[in-house]
Amino acid sequence: MREQGAGRTRLSWELVEVTGPSMVPTLLHGDWLLIQRISSGAELVRAGDVVVLRHPLQQDLLIVKRAVERREGGWWVLGDNTFVENDSREFGTVPDELVLARARARFRPPRGLQRSVAGVASWAASCVRPLRPDRSFSRRLRAR
Repeated sequence: MREQGAGRTRLSWELVEVTGPSMVPTLLHGDWLLIQRISSGAELVRAGDVVVLRHPLQQDLLIVKRAVERREGGWWVLGDNTFVENDSREFGTVPDELVLARARARFRPPRGLQRSVAGVASWAASCVRPLRPDRSFSRRLRAR
């Protein structure tokens, strides 16, 4: 845990599991995220960050989305999967107090038994990735 600034914003780190398809291809069902909790709202969030937030219409549900831009009243958030519309297109701008954390890295567990050294090496090379605000960075990696 870390404290900073005059307001003494407290930051803590956690691992959470991703469920559902709304962030495909960046995040897959079953991936794990290293998140940085934000105790005083969304002031540390930047456009392009992957964030964990309370669903504005069902606040007992936590969701993962990409913070696209600041608007009056909070953040406009979208899923990376354009076919899933459970995001600001459905519920509008998300107030700052509902943004709980920034995702910093993704861990992708192995999807079954790896039977070759090459298979294990391939998984190991791609299982942990930092989540960067620039979505084109991850798209370039997938295109190789």
